[in-house]
Amino acid sequence: MPGTISQDTLNKLLHFDHHDPFDVLGFHKIHWGGKDVSVIRVLNPAAKSIQIVDLSKKGKKETIYEMKPIHYNGMFEYVFEDAREFFPYLLRIEYHNGVLHETEDPYVFPPVLTDFDLHLFNEGTHQNIYEKLGAHIMEVNGVKGVLFAVWAPNARAVAVVGDFNAWDNRRHQMRVRGSSGVWEIFVPRIGEGENYKFQIKTKHHHILDKSDPYGFYAEVRPKTASRVWDIHKYTWHDEAWLKKRAESQNLHKPMSIYEVHLGSWMRIPETNEFLSYRDLAHKLADYVKEMGYTHVELLPVAEHPFDGSWGYQVTGYYAPTSRFGTPDDFMYFVDYMHQNNIGVILDWVPGHFPKDAHGLARFDGTALYEHEDPRKGEHMDWGTYIFNYGRNEVRNFLISNALFWLDRYHIDGLRVDAVASMLYLDYSRKEGEWVPNIYGGRENLEAIDFMKRMNELVYSKFPGTTTIAEESTAFGGVSRPTYVGGLGFEFKWNMGWMNDTLVYFSKDPIYRKYHQGTITFSMVYAYSENFILVLSHDEVVHGKRSILDKMPGDVWQKFANTRLLYTYMWTHPGKKLLFMGQDFGQWQEWSEARSIDWHLTQYEPHAKLQKLVKDLNHLYVNEPALYELDTEPYGFEWIDFYDSDHSIISYLRRDRKENFVVVVLNMTPLPHYNYRIGTIARGFYKEIFNSDSEIYGGANIGNAGGVWSDDIGWQGKPYSLSLTIPPLAGIILKLKKEDEAS
Repeated sequence: MPGTISQDTLNKLLHFDHHDPFDVLGFHKIHWGGKDVSVIRVLNPAAKSIQIVDLSKKGKKETIYEMKPIHYNGMFEYVFEDAREFFPYLLRIEYHNGVLHETEDPYVFPPVLTDFDLHLFNEGTHQNIYEKLGAHIMEVNGVKGVLFAVWAPNARAVAVVGDFNAWDNRRHQMRVRGSSGVWEIFVPRIGEGENYKFQIKTKHHHILDKSDPYGFYAEVRPKTASRVWDIHKYTWHDEAWLKKRAESQNLHKPMSIYEVHLGSWMRIPETNEFLSYRDLAHKLADYVKEMGYTHVELLPVAEHPFDGSWGYQVTGYYAPTSRFGTPDDFMYFVDYMHQNNIGVILDWVPGHFPKDAHGLARFDGTALYEHEDPRKGEHMDWGTYIFNYGRNEVRNFLISNALFWLDRYHIDGLRVDAVASMLYLDYSRKEGEWVPNIYGGRENLEAIDFMKRMNELVYSKFPGTTTIAEESTAFGGVSRPTYVGGLGFEFKWNMGWMNDTLVYFSKDPIYRKYHQGTITFSMVYAYSENFILVLSHDEVVHGKRSILDKMPGDVWQKFANTRLLYTYMWTHPGKKLLFMGQDFGQWQEWSEARSIDWHLTQYEPHAKLQKLVKDLNHLYVNEPALYELDTEPYGFEWIDFYDSDHSIISYLRRDRKENFVVVVLNMTPLPHYNYRIGTIARGFYKEIFNSDSEIYGGANIGNAGGVWSDDIGWQGKPYSLSLTIPPLAGIILKLKKEDEAS
């Protein structure tokens, strides 16, 4: 028997196969050689020699004990002939390369995670589990270092490896915390910036290298290690924004969202390299303020290995991507946006995750975060795994992640990607390729419960924030409160409006009269959910062409149609979202591999289209009739949707104070003169917007500033207006008080 431990125990330690290395390594009282003794054991294969430095006799001459090597692979021990009590000590390690290093013994520190933490995690209710699992800089028993903790319930052994231990899985083997499945170890004298991974030995003796599921920072791809980072040290300056946010009501506020992919919004022209979070903060805030948007929505910034996934295949759910800088840099980005009165919404992807070997897939050798059965656990379309929403610890991981971004990064909202894929067990599956729920239905009951709970917690803990569902089916109550049976989201992307609108606008105007119902149908269901109207990144990739290039006709008609489309969008009930590059009329489809085509803005048609979007945004924000009653039927009233022969529609938008605007849209290239529409009040109607104005690239056909109403009843209204309707254009008129009419 080598030293005081059995050959079997030694072999398990040396081969990274011991379920509880703390039971062997460190300081122990044992019965050996017929008597009670104390022993210190250390496993460090890189060490040439190790000394124990007794710290119990402060102020006296240093007491040194030379440890005995009991195995050539770095197993050392020192046996005290008496059964002495534990005393504080250091390990003085001399390495084969001559380096001398002193450190505390990691195997003498007590467990850090409490039983209550572990209970809440296993129960699925630990709302800030990200403060417990992962890597956390802290002080234990007066010693600074890093606590590492990871959930791997089916592992034979787990170790943390990194630069600090030469990536050797024998040097910091972790302890398992009872039946919780959580492994932990406190490593003294390391800190921020250390690269690390978890090495996991599976039941089948395979060794897996895994990034930290709860890691706050990661190496820049293609490297995949996690990095220790203190996310509590940044000093925020957005108190005024957060206070105002908490007192606001999103449903009655203007929301004009600029959807942005940070990696391709703008790059360094000479090198095509990314801008940093801090550079992006200043340049993007300036642009967003100038253009009048109220929010930016970022395609996923959570760490992801493949640029071509646009961030939608996440491996680091708690780490803002290192492509653009550190976690502190991303905090600066959000902080700077808030200081400029710009909200920040993140795309969040709890619907699936990739199969990359370093990620969540088969994390401990088993289907831990996903389902074992591919009929439940895989998205065949995307080549990704589906989370097991019914497992407490997985649900805890995801809900805590949603709260994490709102808490630690002050994010204002989460747009949840691919909700339909979570709602339905048969999503994109053929008969026999899916498993019904316990009632024989197709709804994913666990995912539905997860989304409801997530939304309840978000709104209870962070008032004024928002959650938005990208949901493309007729599932009822997506944006209704959970207490009335809804999913609890505040908003839902209006995919029906987007699809119908683009189908309609892509048609030659000569045929539009046959499709009048396509452009008016959205008002049939406009109040079934709280909608956001979207022209998103999904509509300008994969051969779908850019918004401008979807439009029919010659170049003039393409620009006029685009101006008309945006006028329709900004005056239709619902909040707004427009993807970058579409506001100045990018011709090319979007590509994540390059910057959007900013050079186009030097050309007059593009610059004038950009001005139109800018003016629409500023008009929208300053005109409550265009946003205040977005979700209430009283905020919209048709004037006429029957005139399919002329492809003209007209309607009113109202605010709470009965102020209103009149909107008239002409979907053909023919102007109309003396075109009469009904209205509800007598007076002078000022033309406050005309998409055919010369300043936007139009022909300047309009109403010379406005018109007086006629006392002629029309279209069921007591008064009417005789208007000039410009071609492929929209006009907005507002009733002025008598003292303003001049």
